[in-house]
Amino acid sequence: MQNKSNEIDIKLSDYLSQNLLQDYSTLSTLFSETENTTIEKYYISQRIEKVKELLIYNELTLSEIAFQLNYSSVAHLSNQFKKVTGFSPSYFKQLKDRKRKQIDNI
Repeated sequence: MQNKSNEIDIKLSDYLSQNLLQDYSTLSTLFSETENTTIEKYYISQRIEKVKELLIYNELTLSEIAFQLNYSSVAHLSNQFKKVTGFSPSYFKQLKDRKRKQIDNI
C-alpha cells in the first residue's frame, strides 16, 4: 500500500481485492457479517490504536506519527482520533500522564 516515499499509492479496497483475489464487495459483505463492522471502520480503529500506542510511548511528535501512519495531515489524524475516541490526541496524552503515578507517591 506504500511506495518508497511513504505515500499511499493504492486504495484499501483495491489492495485487499488484489491481494486476496476477491471482489471487494464480496470481501466487505463477508467481513461485515463476521465482525459486525465495516472493513473501513475496522481499519480506522486499528490505525487509531497504533496512534494511541505511539502517543503513550511519547517518542514521536504528532506530525511524525501522522507521517508514519500515512495520514494526509496532522489535522486529519486529529479529527479522526477525536471522532473515534472522543478525545483530542493532546488530551489523550494528558490522561495518560495523569494516570501514571510516580514511584515515590505509591
